[in-house]
Amino acid sequence: MNAYDELPKTAANFVALSPLRYLERAAYIYPDQSAIIHGTRQLSWKQTYQRCCQFAHQLQQLGIQKNDTVSVLLPNIPAMIEAHFAVPMAGAVLNTLNTRLDAKTIAFMLEHAETKVLLVDPEFAQVAQEALSLVSQQIYVIDVADAEYESELSNPIGQIEYETWLSQGDTHFEWSLPNDEWDAISLNYTSGTTGNPKGVVYHHRGAYLNAASNIIACGMTPRARYLWTLPLFHCNGWCFAWTIAANGGTNVCLRKVDPELVFRLIAEHKVDYFCGAPIVLSMLINAPKDKQLKFDHRVEVMVAGAAPPAAIIEGMRHIGIIVTHVYGLTETYGPSALCASQAGWNDLSIQEQAQLHSRQGVPYPLQDSMRVLDPETMQPVPADGKTLGEIMFRGNIVMKGYLKNPKATEEAFAGGWFHSGDLAVCHADGYAKITDRAKDVIISGGENISSLEVEEVLYQHPAVMTAAVVAQPDPRWQEVPCAFIELKQGASVTTDELIAHCQQKLARFKVPKDIVITEIPKTSTGKLQKFILREWAKERATGEFS
Repeated sequence: MNAYDELPKTAANFVALSPLRYLERAAYIYPDQSAIIHGTRQLSWKQTYQRCCQFAHQLQQLGIQKNDTVSVLLPNIPAMIEAHFAVPMAGAVLNTLNTRLDAKTIAFMLEHAETKVLLVDPEFAQVAQEALSLVSQQIYVIDVADAEYESELSNPIGQIEYETWLSQGDTHFEWSLPNDEWDAISLNYTSGTTGNPKGVVYHHRGAYLNAASNIIACGMTPRARYLWTLPLFHCNGWCFAWTIAANGGTNVCLRKVDPELVFRLIAEHKVDYFCGAPIVLSMLINAPKDKQLKFDHRVEVMVAGAAPPAAIIEGMRHIGIIVTHVYGLTETYGPSALCASQAGWNDLSIQEQAQLHSRQGVPYPLQDSMRVLDPETMQPVPADGKTLGEIMFRGNIVMKGYLKNPKATEEAFAGGWFHSGDLAVCHADGYAKITDRAKDVIISGGENISSLEVEEVLYQHPAVMTAAVVAQPDPRWQEVPCAFIELKQGASVTTDELIAHCQQKLARFKVPKDIVITEIPKTSTGKLQKFILREWAKERATGEFS
């Protein structure tokens, strides 16, 4: 044996990485600092730690063991943040359910996850009750009352109320780190637009690393104040519940995104950071001018999505909020790449900066690698800004796999890389830019059209708030672009005017042949539901849509 190999791992030099240590550390160093603010209610880090211990103890009293699933159907309230620590403290796996889902889909998830305990907010009690009636196994249900919700807990569906249940727990509960940092910490379901949702499993190591990676990626200042505009059910709030504990910061809760309230909370609590999809930024940009408060401190936002339009990034600069563009998927713990700013970018015009910042960029600080590869050869595409490839990831911030779905797991990890399904080019500076989802490329007369390119042009029109472009069947060209548009409040424009706008900026074959001004369906995280729009486009092609 080599002399170097004679130095083994010991308890002194190797400890399983887990974000649970972040909570313990915050409670030790900042016991009296506000950890959570929710309306008029404030909880210190010491109180939060004790409550998480009580929570974990009570789960253990219910017989919850390692790898049991605890599901929550909650908005961004204190109990949701506490669940991110308490559930793994009990050795269990946290499953945060999308609060916008229908009962049938929730029931599928509860059964697939073999959920043992479910926490429910009164706002979602009815859909939860419907879902539970469709589930075969017995689930212990806990009602979570919230003073900030306009309706009191008048129709409880659970066995006990959360605060009552929590108060019976032991504040000195002796939890332990996982024996293996590869142990599961959470379960997040994908949207399931082409079938049943897939259950994405995260491990303690990945959660720990991406929480720290968030701090490095945005240069987060210590004891930062973070506003929860991002749903905590979405990739575990991109791991920011764990990030804020690591940072020793403060969580400012928000049940739902209200632009006026967002501006007020940022000003009132001196919020430093928040996150969201491009739709959240669009809501802020288009809020009434008298509601757009000016801040006397630095405010930054991480925006995630395929490619936020340059107009949105530019608009945020005008209201005094600095944008960092990150990119990732549920399978990569949320953000796993960022458009890292370079020296000299700030000297460019806002429009030029916006174009640079709209790219997906480079690997996240603690992600091993992100490359644009040819999916056939698995070789990097030329860095010419033209050759298409697929964005792929490799590293510790990639899921364990899909729960009970070995075939999908094997396909996702083919060739030793995680396949994102996003088509991109690589620029000369090494930064990647998505051109489309593989399924969103429009092939018209043998020519590939990027729906994102067409959307970028539509966003440049002053009346357009949201644009989504999909393929519409065409007897001559096979497919042509069809655009769905939401207008800004008080704005008006005709479809002919929008087509003329596109004709000035796009090649003729890329101009939408059909434009619909309507409300665009979105997911609870603000993503445009293009699978619905594709059906609408098909119906329009056959004359069935009105």
